[in-house]
Amino acid sequence: MDWTELTNFAVSLARASEAEILPYFRRNTTIEVKPHVDWDPVTEGDRAGERIIRKMIEERFPDHGINGEEYGIKKGKSGFTWVLDPIDGTRSFVCGMPTWATLIALYAEGKPVIGVVNQPFVGDLFYGNPGGAWNNYCGTIEPVRTRKDVKLADAAAGTTAPELYRSERDQRAFQNLRKAVKLMRYGGDAYFFSVLAAGHLDIAMDAGLQPYDIGALIPIIEGAGGAVGSWSGSLPAEGGNIICAGSQALLEAAIAVMTS
Repeated sequence: MDWTELTNFAVSLARASEAEILPYFRRNTTIEVKPHVDWDPVTEGDRAGERIIRKMIEERFPDHGINGEEYGIKKGKSGFTWVLDPIDGTRSFVCGMPTWATLIALYAEGKPVIGVVNQPFVGDLFYGNPGGAWNNYCGTIEPVRTRKDVKLADAAAGTTAPELYRSERDQRAFQNLRKAVKLMRYGGDAYFFSVLAAGHLDIAMDAGLQPYDIGALIPIIEGAGGAVGSWSGSLPAEGGNIICAGSQALLEAAIAVMTS
């Protein structure tokens, strides 16, 4: 299949959503809190971003399904489902940190085949499909590739926060990896996975993800030559405990340490 039309449409969704989201960034916008074990904020920027994406999908592809963080699931009839997180990293968003991103994935029969990650304040738009992965930085488009031949002891890794590894098993797995790598950074949300695809980071991981947290990232990382897996055996496209690496060998080495 020629994925160009659908990829271009996914990028247009990201561009439309940024016009709805950016007016709320660094404006001390009103924050609501969702019921959750952690403090889980949501803003009108989240909702406005998802509304415009859903409207455009429903107009262009009315038979496609939609699964969005803010407005839930609309079942489709085509085998295609759009999986959306209008602001991944709302905690960063409300703190004025430019590490949040809009995540847009297209699943075909349960597999993510197109992914877009947009950080419009910085000017980074990453996207991937079965043909590869690219970064559009302020209008300049270049292919991205992961960093290869990195040993675990030399790897730079990133995760959102250590306290998100809640179970004793997950905390032990995280600490094992933290001690095994050269560097562990925090607070990057989905941006960590994007810079991994671009070859600046070697491992990106997070616990307890939903499909809308990871779906858009899989085509980008795999299109850039990286590998996506889980240290607890879940299918990455369905969420769970997700770890990504610049190569299959590094992914396997990381999982081996985490599960030892």
